Amino acid sequence: MVASKTQQDNLISLIIPSYKQEKTIVADISRVRKVMESFKKPYEIIVVIDGYLDKSREILRRKNMTKVKIVGYPNNHGKGYAVRYGMANSKGDVVAFLDAGMDLNPEALTITLDYMTWNKADIVIGSKLHPLSKVKYPWQRKLLSWGYRNLVKLLFGLSVSDTQVGLKVFRRKVLEDVLPRLLVKRYAFDIEILSVAYHLGYHRIYEAPIELTFGEWSSITSQNFIQTIGKMLWDTMAVFYRLKLLRYYDETSRRKWRYDPELNFRVNIG
Repeated sequence: MVASKTQQDNLISLIIPSYKQEKTIVADISRVRKVMESFKKPYEIIVVIDGYLDKSREILRRKNMTKVKIVGYPNNHGKGYAVRYGMANSKGDVVAFLDAGMDLNPEALTITLDYMTWNKADIVIGSKLHPLSKVKYPWQRKLLSWGYRNLVKLLFGLSVSDTQVGLKVFRRKVLEDVLPRLLVKRYAFDIEILSVAYHLGYHRIYEAPIELTFGEWSSITSQNFIQTIGKMLWDTMAVFYRLKLLRYYDETSRRKWRYDPELNFRVNIG
């Protein structure tokens, strides 16, 4: 179901995917609400509970926060799926997503949304490499980030320096074109949505400054971390294969697109 024009006009939809955040979710959402209220525009916050694995949903429902919608599903599917699920339930003419956990200072939402207006952008993304960004980041992750950025540039030719920050803003029209084509649920969602949008002609992509304090100093050599890197590389190469060789994302492949009945792609199912 496509949101009506009166619903969409000037409304900002903010998607926050949440996975096992019961200890911090109320403080996180309260902090985000303060930022959105300061922006002085109508908004909705859609919290997507990515698997009912803790008490996050119950805790938020008891708080009954205004302008906060809580959606979700029983099983964990990954960040990419959660963001897409939230987007499919959104109504705004501008749709953003922000990682839960608040490693990213939500104050960055203000300037990111301003960038969207000032530049008449299709997409605005937070960037660790913006000259005004303030980033506290382990050197190991800086190294991995550098390597992945160069791989992405080589494979996809995107004209942006940093694709992985969990803050992105989209025009609704972009999502209506892109969402039904996407497949990645977990590890390379950011690359898939950006590369497909760029492939479809949405080239007005801008980077905005952020403030990031990375709080998890887990070992770079842990088996789980290494497995995650491997899966992300696999998903990235799969996106490249579908985009450049299989041409899966092209309009001519519409009949091949895998519509998910749970998502239903309510932003555009026509």
